[in-house]
Amino acid sequence: MKRKAQEVDASEASSSSAPSRIPRAVGMSEAAKDRYYRELYAKPPDFKDLARKDPAFAAITKGREVDFNDPRSVMQLTKTLLKLDFGLHIELPSDRLCPPVPNRHNYILWLKQLLDSTSYEQPRRRVVGLDIGTGASCIYPLLGCTQRPWSFIATDVDAHNLEWASKNVSSNGLQPRIKVVPRQPQDALIPIDDLSIESIDFTMTNPPFYRSEEEMVHSAKQKSRPPYTACTGAEVEMVVEGGEMGFALRILNESLLLRDRVQWYTIMFGFLSSVTQLVEELRQHGLHNYAVTELVQGTKTRRWAVGWSFQAMRPEQDVARGMKTVIAQNILPPVTQYEALRKPMPDTIGRLAEHVSEAVGSLDLVTWIWDRERLEGTGRAVDKVWARAWRRKKKREMEVTGQSAGEVLQDPKDVFGFRCWVHVAKNEVVVGCRWLEGHDATTFESFQGFLKTTAQTAYDKCQ
Repeated sequence: MKRKAQEVDASEASSSSAPSRIPRAVGMSEAAKDRYYRELYAKPPDFKDLARKDPAFAAITKGREVDFNDPRSVMQLTKTLLKLDFGLHIELPSDRLCPPVPNRHNYILWLKQLLDSTSYEQPRRRVVGLDIGTGASCIYPLLGCTQRPWSFIATDVDAHNLEWASKNVSSNGLQPRIKVVPRQPQDALIPIDDLSIESIDFTMTNPPFYRSEEEMVHSAKQKSRPPYTACTGAEVEMVVEGGEMGFALRILNESLLLRDRVQWYTIMFGFLSSVTQLVEELRQHGLHNYAVTELVQGTKTRRWAVGWSFQAMRPEQDVARGMKTVIAQNILPPVTQYEALRKPMPDTIGRLAEHVSEAVGSLDLVTWIWDRERLEGTGRAVDKVWARAWRRKKKREMEVTGQSAGEVLQDPKDVFGFRCWVHVAKNEVVVGCRWLEGHDATTFESFQGFLKTTAQTAYDKCQ
């Protein structure tokens, strides 16, 4: 019998959301911890400060800057950052990839936002994720479990990586929350059927970039540096059939079978061209609930991430449309946020908010909850219940059956979920909305028109 993800061994965890050895995050509220991690690498690490705090780092650098051409220095930097900033202690073999911490941390930060903004539950909920190709460091599960009450299934096809990953999980006391699972190259990348698991919350992966060793060497030459410089990765970590795009297509094809048994399928890419290709594939399969973002580390290294979902919950706009370049505009998903009105402050903000709340609440909604203190409301509807066409349809159905379509939720796929707000910004009042749930972008566009008219009418009444 298949179990829900919450029932697998990897999720039978203690209530602690981070190891007790975190020096600066310990004792903080959950919101403060999130802020700490979010701001952690807003500025580059101070190597002199790291040397003062960690004798092992000082012994390698000897008062100098980090030599990024020296694998020993790069490895020690990773170990030092994990120890000082996250309370994690890891060991790494000399013949496997050494992950850059800020880059990996950025992926986790984006995942937290993606999951938090696509649930009606409170942020920081317990979830179960799958890390495909966890590597010797097992860095993503370690970072995720440190920051949130998450659990992980961590897979790899390399026995050497699996051995070291298991050691790193054990040395940080995270065996109850991270299950290291060996796989074969021909196995399914998302092994929830093999593990008798019904569903999980997300997948993540940083696949090998290259299709061949020759392509890898050529890429290094293009960067004006010797191949393999400060790169200790084995071929199994760097090269895969079809490169990163071939790997991504395998995950996409598996997702087309598993569908909503995983809430979010995500991949981090090393090439922007792969992002464009994958978005085209998603659209061809009718998948329009997706998110794209750019992960920037320093001034040179850039990575990109793509996530897609068969479920109806929509991510926040900054999370889903996290690429600002002109070239990215053609691959962005539909907008999920809209500003309906921005005007000088009226005589009373309370009256304006009351008018907006009453207008929305008068619709034939499935649910409507208005928070008088925050001046925000969350609602769900089965169709464009604010439109004239809906009112005509409702009248006909009442005449024939005596029952409105809004009284019975016929198909959850047709649900439109939204949030409205009336906020104060300096000397202005702002009325806006966000698309929370649904598959039809035209419904949100229609709701924008309704809210714009409603907000303007409410504002005029307060003048």
